[in-house]
Amino acid sequence: MISYFTIVHIIALVILFVIFIILLILSFKETRRKVLFAMIFSNFLVISTLAVFSMFVLDKYTKQARLEDVSQSRVLISESLVIHGRVRNIGKFGISKCFLHVKLVNNAIESSNLNGSTLYKPSSGLDFLTNKANNKEKKSTIEKDFLIAKNLKVKELRYFSASMRYPSYFKKPRLIYKLHCR
Repeated sequence: MISYFTIVHIIALVILFVIFIILLILSFKETRRKVLFAMIFSNFLVISTLAVFSMFVLDKYTKQARLEDVSQSRVLISESLVIHGRVRNIGKFGISKCFLHVKLVNNAIESSNLNGSTLYKPSSGLDFLTNKANNKEKKSTIEKDFLIAKNLKVKELRYFSASMRYPSYFKKPRLIYKLHCR
């Protein structure tokens, strides 16, 4: 089983912990009690914020994967869209999970049929009380996340398949997908 943390994540956390301890020791030299608590709190806040952001940055550079041979087909009998392909780990570290974020957009706006009502539909802030907005409009965008790989080792390749609902009223839909690994 591959863990979320790589050796680079652990080293970064250890360095931030050492910095926290050093700043904590330095803050105990303060004699005023209120200032001491403020220094300890700000030290904890800054180091924990740095730890969270460093995990996101390290994920971007250590958890690298690529989609290959992605294709989609529409299944008319079940009104669904099936997306299949391969995901490959191209990084130097294992990946615990890979998600495919799929966005299906109906009839993307073209300049030839652009008018004011396409861009702006007036509504009241109280429409949620009368349920007006929900009954009249059909969704023009459908988004879904799929877990397509777990415990992906270095240079490993896995096949995946994902199915999502495809509304029958969609005309000229555009399919957008992104890969997120952690």
